[in-house]
Amino acid sequence: MGEQSDSQMKIEKGDYGYVLEDVPHLTDYIPNLITYPNPMRFNPAYSVVKQYFVDCDDTVPERVVVHKNDPRGVHFRRAGPRQNVYFLPDEVHACVVTCGGLCPGLNTVIREIVCALYHMYGVTKVLGIDGGYRGFYSKNTITLTPKFVNDIHKRGGTILGSSRGGHDKSKIVDSIQDRGINQVYIIGGDGTQKGAAVIFEEIKKRGIKAIVAGIPKTIDNDIAVIDKSFGFDTAVEEAQRAINAAHVEAESAENGIGVVKLMGRYSGFIAMYATLASRDVDLCLIPESPFFLDGEGGLLEYVEKRLKENGHMVIVVAEGAGQELVAQCNTATAKDASGNKLLKDVGMWLSDNIKSHFASKSHMTITLKYIDPTYMIRAVPSNASDNIYCTLLAQSCVHGAMAGFTGFISGLVHGRQTYIPFSRIVDHHNKVVITDRMWARVLASTNQPSFLRPKELMEFQNAEEEATSQMSQLNVDASNSSSSDSPDECETLMGKGGLWWRLWSLSAIVSG
Repeated sequence: MGEQSDSQMKIEKGDYGYVLEDVPHLTDYIPNLITYPNPMRFNPAYSVVKQYFVDCDDTVPERVVVHKNDPRGVHFRRAGPRQNVYFLPDEVHACVVTCGGLCPGLNTVIREIVCALYHMYGVTKVLGIDGGYRGFYSKNTITLTPKFVNDIHKRGGTILGSSRGGHDKSKIVDSIQDRGINQVYIIGGDGTQKGAAVIFEEIKKRGIKAIVAGIPKTIDNDIAVIDKSFGFDTAVEEAQRAINAAHVEAESAENGIGVVKLMGRYSGFIAMYATLASRDVDLCLIPESPFFLDGEGGLLEYVEKRLKENGHMVIVVAEGAGQELVAQCNTATAKDASGNKLLKDVGMWLSDNIKSHFASKSHMTITLKYIDPTYMIRAVPSNASDNIYCTLLAQSCVHGAMAGFTGFISGLVHGRQTYIPFSRIVDHHNKVVITDRMWARVLASTNQPSFLRPKELMEFQNAEEEATSQMSQLNVDASNSSSSDSPDECETLMGKGGLWWRLWSLSAIVSG
């Protein structure tokens, strides 16, 4: 994308090591704004709900498992409606844009943003931006009403269209300013949210009273901090169909092998959860867990052993797994419009290597079927669980925008809706920790080896011990720090280049 947001994170500190990583607010750069009573106070559906409005001091902790002497740690602002708002319904001119790849639930999020604005706050001017970021300056807009979006949650894809790239900060903000838009809802992955952060900075620089709010979208579930991304549950459910088909094919042939490639560019969450849900998988390969093909303890030896024992097997591989091995066969690299490296087809590469291995064994003929359900999974409508989650995300985002918060994403942290600064989710990806119990459950389910050589295993363990040791030291430092510490000192701990960042780097080593 080229440009980076240069915003300083808002840090507030309290007693006992309490740290609030707050989100920006309109009043940070536009003083003396008028507030109005929340229209929901007078809505009969909500006025009877006890404690419906969120207290201004409510926060949600990033870590819920702590030791008794640990500091309270990092918190995020709790999402939800506030008693007062910074916009009158008649003055709101909102827009919604979807960017990046498809994901189950996009239409549900669009629908619920529109319905929340209309039915909760009485807002009647909502535009849809056609075709991603470039739609701000190169395409017509779509007027969105509750009637127009009524049934869109039953369809896959996005009614607004989507695209990668097209981020031109000046043109986009010029369009926002010229159209009189004052609430911008951006649905997309980490690359999209990086762009949203840049748009927010430009709006702030120009002093425009306009909100920029994001809803993180990635089918891979690799957005940092939040519990999960919308569409993930649907993806895992749909992946079962492909795994079931691979199992039927493998079981119905002598020495049958079913290979299923699932999404997961940097993180293997879909492959891991689909494997656990299926119980028919014999081998799960993810980007975080390295493997090798040949020799003692290698993947091919395990495949041969498993076939001799069971007569068939199912392999699930995430698209980002083994890319360092695939690259040895083809060193050419290219990137898409979002800046993501175009990956080689690891499923096809793995299938070819398995076939070549057994071709030299005249006593053991195999039948291999390769299934790639990627685009089938991306294109389906969201299931019931994701529909509910999309509703909560969209409504929380609207509540935050009406309350004057900006430069944030709406996300679930330990089961609570929160507002998280852009900077916390765009710096790195959430990854499977292969020294954690969830990955151990996968290994117990498949009975596969770890494929880690003793030297690699020792490196993982040493990195984890170092991360744990430094985290303990950080807790001690936070406990001893006074509440008078300056924001700059907090930034040293919390910001990129600070201790927290270095700890994340260590955890990235641990997670592959």
